[in-house]
Amino acid sequence: MDKGRLEAFSDGVIAVIITIMVLDMKPPHGLDLHAMTTLAPVFAAYVLSFVFVGIYWNNHHHLLQGAEYVDGRALWANLFLLFWLSLVPFATAWMGETHGAAIPTATYGVVLLGSAIAFMLLLGALIACNGADSALARATGDNRKGKLSIALYVLAVAAAFYVTWISEALFVCVSLMWLVPDKRIERALASDERT
Repeated sequence: MDKGRLEAFSDGVIAVIITIMVLDMKPPHGLDLHAMTTLAPVFAAYVLSFVFVGIYWNNHHHLLQGAEYVDGRALWANLFLLFWLSLVPFATAWMGETHGAAIPTATYGVVLLGSAIAFMLLLGALIACNGADSALARATGDNRKGKLSIALYVLAVAAAFYVTWISEALFVCVSLMWLVPDKRIERALASDERT
């Protein structure tokens, strides 16, 4: 099955997610700089979420670049990922507007955890479809960074009920881990082209 339609649909959904996030940001009610500072938690949550959605978009592109085929299982796994990503605007707004309260911060962490698990399921579905000897399978290997991300999200969700800034710091750590795109897929594809 051709992967172009899956890529186009995913790109469209991710673009809508980013649009919804920015539309959730309301302007301040005052005319001075103090009015702007009251929006700092909302803006910080937006920036963090924008980075996360951008990371998923970038890595999704790399995943599909490494896959030659998609099947029904991969389509459903991709929809599962898009479901979790579609919850990011809600979780972002709630965490930002409540200034990082425990339940909204934990909810944000659950959404990020769900997205990470869904991405791993998509990776597994694409490897199953393209074969264990495919460039994608060789490039991603044991996916330590993905497994570490899931572990950090679990810690962040638990920490939200005790000290929310620890959760927020863990969210930032995970985003920094993924900020530079994983070059393994590009190297594996380049290696296949040379041989």
